Amino acid sequence: MDAFNTSLSLPYSYTFTVTSSSCTSSTNNITNPWMDSRIWSKLPQRLLDRVIAFLTPPAFFRARSVCKRWYGLLFSSSFLELYVQISPRHHWFLFFKHKTLKSCIYRNSTISGGNGDNRTNCEGYLFDPYGIAWHRLSFSLVPPGFSPASSSGGLVCWVSNEAGSKNLILCNPLVGSISQLPPTLRPRLFPSIGLTVSPTSIDVSVAGDDMISPYAVKNLSTESFHIDAGGFYSIWGTTSSLPRLCSLESGQMVYVDAKFYCMNYSPFSVLAYDIAANNWFKIQAPMRRFLRSPSLVESRGKLILIAAVEKSKLNVPKSLRLWGLQACGTTWVEIERMPLQLYMQFAEVEGGNGFDCVGHGEFIVIMIRGSDKALLFDICRKRWQWIPPCPYLRRGCDNDGEDVELHGLAYEPRLATPVISLLDQVTLPFASFNG
Repeated sequence: MDAFNTSLSLPYSYTFTVTSSSCTSSTNNITNPWMDSRIWSKLPQRLLDRVIAFLTPPAFFRARSVCKRWYGLLFSSSFLELYVQISPRHHWFLFFKHKTLKSCIYRNSTISGGNGDNRTNCEGYLFDPYGIAWHRLSFSLVPPGFSPASSSGGLVCWVSNEAGSKNLILCNPLVGSISQLPPTLRPRLFPSIGLTVSPTSIDVSVAGDDMISPYAVKNLSTESFHIDAGGFYSIWGTTSSLPRLCSLESGQMVYVDAKFYCMNYSPFSVLAYDIAANNWFKIQAPMRRFLRSPSLVESRGKLILIAAVEKSKLNVPKSLRLWGLQACGTTWVEIERMPLQLYMQFAEVEGGNGFDCVGHGEFIVIMIRGSDKALLFDICRKRWQWIPPCPYLRRGCDNDGEDVELHGLAYEPRLATPVISLLDQVTLPFASFNG
């Protein structure tokens, strides 16, 4: 994506008077008033900063190579304060490679020069749905033994893989910042993680997979972490019991309107956790007996359920459908259906392996399990398209010969996340568990 679009036409016609002292050769330098240095050199720095604050992150990092001042904007308090106030939101996605259901991170170990020291590097793949472009992000600061679990407000939450009390860290990959949360109080295996970050608060919920013995887990409870700029915080002190006999699959939760949502299985239903009321409740899923691979996503502040509908005795064709949860909180309305011809193509590629979905803003990505293929749906323009393969992945298989599968998060790239400074009040140094 170019930092400046030189194809734009000028809204007004500018005329410059050349004095007699001007050289004839200099006339060619001002024939294009759009690039005349006498305009750009006199723009106030504050105005330039406002223009730069509207750049996408890739364009911003390219612009940093222009001059020393622009390079230093990433460390300028005044620019970052302006950036937080006026920078537009970018509804992008962040993907990671994973090989198994319980291991959604890919790590590539390399030998550093001559000393035999193994250094572990991890990378993610940033997808821009507006420009249909891929970018690579490094997570080299994340220690071994952690997997990406959720994302909000420019921060990516990583959770420890080892069974027991869970350690969580929040990372901003654009600026290389990393912060630790205190460990959870209850031992768990692979719990579901919910994260929501606002300009003034951080909320984290860890639910399910309680370890009732070294060899058994059960979905029993939820622990919640909260901190805000008003000085109030709760370090896993808020707990809540999950509904009886619930069967939530380990994974991330979706945040919509002060609630976390996740799928419940056998039979299908939706579990909702009201953060303020600290209680769980169930919502019946639409056509629950005929759903396959249901997923919950957030789109433009609404909760959407996406699933394939497949039942031979139904008098409707097989399809992939989207339902939106209404304001009453219990009723679903079908809002979109994949075109039949596209669904037949999608079903052939998917081959019954299932699919996962992630939504952000007006975009929804549908990822086919066991492959690197995905569909992008623009809910505003009602447009479906296949996403081009990520150029940073080996086509078809990983270095170990295993199929590449993508695990996606909704990610809003941010150059500044000042709310993270609140964690300094309640956390220990990161090195305390980086061993």
